[in-house]
Amino acid sequence: MQKKISEKVINRLTLYHCILTDYIAKNIEYISSKQLATLLKVDDSQVRKDISVLNNSGKSNVGYIVKELKVSIEKTLGFAKNKKAFIIGAGNLGSALAKYDNFQDYGLNILALFDNDKSKIGGMVNSKPILDIKKLENLARKSNVDIAILTVPRVYAQSTADYLVKSDIKYIWNFTPAVLDVPSDVQVWNENIMGNFLQFTYNI
Repeated sequence: MQKKISEKVINRLTLYHCILTDYIAKNIEYISSKQLATLLKVDDSQVRKDISVLNNSGKSNVGYIVKELKVSIEKTLGFAKNKKAFIIGAGNLGSALAKYDNFQDYGLNILALFDNDKSKIGGMVNSKPILDIKKLENLARKSNVDIAILTVPRVYAQSTADYLVKSDIKYIWNFTPAVLDVPSDVQVWNENIMGNFLQFTYNI
């Protein structure tokens, strides 16, 4: 990615992409910033500011060409770049993520799941094998995988993260309710499910 784009803008761009995909399915050729703003309940000026990072200019009184804007988002956010990953933890959440085929549309290729439960090892989830966690270190280096999606129980989160760091994993997508302590060269993205829920329900 050539430009430094904030996390909030990236999040909105992915939402615009979802809307554009729906418009293409409906054979709608143009979309305006006002339409995007209305659907996402944000300011029209914010939408135009977000789209400005794409170097995609709309047409006066018409809007943006849907297909072109969708491609611009994909190029800017690197959808075409294949990113290989492992899921750590083959429980309910890990299995659900493995079944989410849309990850591939965004360039995320999940190769396998890992667990220490012997009753799960050797199984398959959505054509992806469940392997013994002990094999991760060798396979990560052999397959050049540096992304891990962490879905283990909280009590095992830090020790598993330590093992991932030892295995040269540099990016951890953390779905556990734990704050991980990792070296400065390892990036962690915390998917705070309960925090998001509480923000949503705070005023209810």
